[in-house]
Amino acid sequence: MDRIVIDKGLSRSEVVLLRGSENRAWDITVCSGASLKMAIVALSGADGAIGCDIAVQFEGEGGECLLKGLYLAGGSSSVNIKVNIVHNWLNCSSRQLFKGIVAAQARTCFSGLIKVPEKCIGTEAYQENHNLLLSDDCRAQSLPQLEIYADDVKCSHGATFGRLNEDELFYMRSRGIPESEARRLQMVAFAGEVLEGLPEETVSAAIAALEGLV
Repeated sequence: MDRIVIDKGLSRSEVVLLRGSENRAWDITVCSGASLKMAIVALSGADGAIGCDIAVQFEGEGGECLLKGLYLAGGSSSVNIKVNIVHNWLNCSSRQLFKGIVAAQARTCFSGLIKVPEKCIGTEAYQENHNLLLSDDCRAQSLPQLEIYADDVKCSHGATFGRLNEDELFYMRSRGIPESEARRLQMVAFAGEVLEGLPEETVSAAIAALEGLV
């Protein structure tokens, strides 16, 4: 397990690319006025089994945390992502945005917990998990959780599951775009919010893996 402490007033950015059957875990402490930005891109391939466990706790007022992730699973692979954020101090903020594209017989699971103990007023915490399903045999599971024990907080979570937009595919095909390219364009658009701002080599790896799911 990687243990990270972001000291008072400091900022830290992390971009992590997971492939195949990698398993990683982080225990992160965000101190007063500190900031964390972390992006996870998980590419499980045809038969990989990726595990990702992120635990974040605030240990000072005014800390900030932004987590975003993209996971792609095809073949008989699996991806399991677990996020646990504990707002131990008042006036801290966190946001989670995770998107998954699942194909063939792959399985994915996103589990996210936001916990706000008593007296931690001023907390703002948001969690989003969106999944794009490309076959009838794939499975995606989302387990968003809120444990709120304080007043005067703003917290929410949401999860969605959907398929490629057939109307958009028809429109693009009617304009001469091959079906495979139309599918790829929709998938790239879906992933774009997570990939924006990431290093070129990470984006290129994600696009290449995405094209393998078309």
